[in-house]
Amino acid sequence: MADIVDTAVKAGSFNTLVAAVKAAGLVETLKGTGPFTVFAPSDEAFAKLPAGTVDGLLKDIPKLKKILTYHVVSGKVMAADVVKLKSAKTVEGSEVKIDATNGVKINSSTVTTADVAADNGVIHIIDTVLMPA
Repeated sequence: MADIVDTAVKAGSFNTLVAAVKAAGLVETLKGTGPFTVFAPSDEAFAKLPAGTVDGLLKDIPKLKKILTYHVVSGKVMAADVVKLKSAKTVEGSEVKIDATNGVKINSSTVTTADVAADNGVIHIIDTVLMPA
């Protein structure tokens, strides 16, 4: 297997996320021992953001780091465990809401693919970029 970063690169559908992780200087962290659970927005999720948002974030590294770490939870939380939770504390420091009544929603984002395994954790693919309050 590969770590979270290499797994995302290999998938080919996280080009924007990988570019953002590199710009924010989080590559080494996400290649670390972890384990981490990453709610990973696909390229399509980033495409839903208003025009210019991604470019603006790439120029505002503190804000970019805050948003990216809001997508990461410490520990390896597999889908079977996620569905038992109502919320999860992110690495950013605040919590995401979890609703498993109809599929799995993280805040207003839907998990489209769960349990993408990596050496140092797990990726759950989501359809919307999560924004901390």
